[in-house]
Amino acid sequence: MRISPFIFAAALTSGLATAAHADQLDDIISAGKLRCAIELDFPPNGARDADNKPIGFDVDYCNDLAKALGVEAEIVDTPDPDRIPAILSGRADVGIAVASDTLERAKTIGFSIPYFVFKTIVLVREDSGIKSPTDIKGHTVGGPAGAYETLALEASVKGFNDPNGKMLTFQSQSDTFLALSQKQIDATYTTSTIATSIIQSGKYPGLKIVGDAPVDADYCAILVQRHEQGLLNYVNLFLNRQVRSGRYAELYKKWVGTEGGPAPDLTVAGVYR
Repeated sequence: MRISPFIFAAALTSGLATAAHADQLDDIISAGKLRCAIELDFPPNGARDADNKPIGFDVDYCNDLAKALGVEAEIVDTPDPDRIPAILSGRADVGIAVASDTLERAKTIGFSIPYFVFKTIVLVREDSGIKSPTDIKGHTVGGPAGAYETLALEASVKGFNDPNGKMLTFQSQSDTFLALSQKQIDATYTTSTIATSIIQSGKYPGLKIVGDAPVDADYCAILVQRHEQGLLNYVNLFLNRQVRSGRYAELYKKWVGTEGGPAPDLTVAGVYR
């Protein structure tokens, strides 16, 4: 069978173009390093110990993923608003940074299957006069800019339609808790895990949980560049195996505890299997 010179040339050109575009998964393996963007002000997922060493659920997941790839892990301390920019700019390879998998964000960034799920609560100062989630009406509230919980809080404030209510945004979770303790705001929406951790730490005294926020379960995914399908496929299989091996449950118990029950199911009935 004879092959047209034009077909042969086109095939050769296509092959060279494919070879020239290295998959990011191959790049990470070749470099011998996996750079993970992680929020280190979001305990128990990301924090620093007394020696300033990164610790937390997300840090362990980064180390596990790097081990599976056969490379070294590098933690990139990334504030909440910088999580997606860090991936898009190439400063990090993946984001293991409790990022909610919203459709709006998916226009810009790639999401894995869920790796963590949160319940959202209302955290207030004890002297704020707020005793239940609905009591935030008419108060000054706030949260980290762009965060899932902050967007939900902003929607709640708008729904109250109270001229005395005010919404503020901050650069990070730490800034939000500091503002709450310093009476710049009276309440914030945050996750039950981080609220419990913050209260137990004693770093911001006088804070308490007054109930669940009117927010759906917050499913979080690992961030990758949207066009890197090879890396995304690998990350998805890694997350699947973390659950199948029992490692997910092990790390959840280690960092979150089981007082509220075992590690929550990462699936949605009728959707994720």
